[in-house]
Amino acid sequence: MDIKPFLEADPAIQLHMVFAVFALVLGGLILWRRKGTPRHKFAGRVWVVSMMVVSFSGFFIHEIRLWGDFSPIHIFSIVVPVFLTYAIRAARKGNIDEHRRTMQATYLGGMLIAGGFTFLPGRMNNDIFFGESNVDVFESAGFLLFPLVAVLLIALVFSRTSTKV
Repeated sequence: MDIKPFLEADPAIQLHMVFAVFALVLGGLILWRRKGTPRHKFAGRVWVVSMMVVSFSGFFIHEIRLWGDFSPIHIFSIVVPVFLTYAIRAARKGNIDEHRRTMQATYLGGMLIAGGFTFLPGRMNNDIFFGESNVDVFESAGFLLFPLVAVLLIALVFSRTSTKV
């Protein structure tokens, strides 16, 4: 493991990564701890702010350029704030099942799927954890696998229905 790529990265990438790692850990704790408590609500607010920082800082990262300065991963920077807003509204309206599903999908998509892209060959986290590679991200089979897994996992989260008998 070599953190040199992180230390040499653009400040936007450093900010993005620090908040993403924080949100990954905090979000995981929130999802598996007791819900509805003041602690849950406070931690949830902190997590939402962290995710907003991650989303907005993503607009300043332009390592993969498919559409001008942007790439498909920037879609997460648009979708995550929308999902967060929807989940907060659902909780405030008392629709806790929808709040839970939306937050789980946001965590899964924003943290695990988008975060997974950073481990592809040629990306910074791959370089940090596995050493620098000379493979271009688009030459990796994983580039095609991640969107497929993303769609399947998000569909799984949204397909879980809570039926009350």
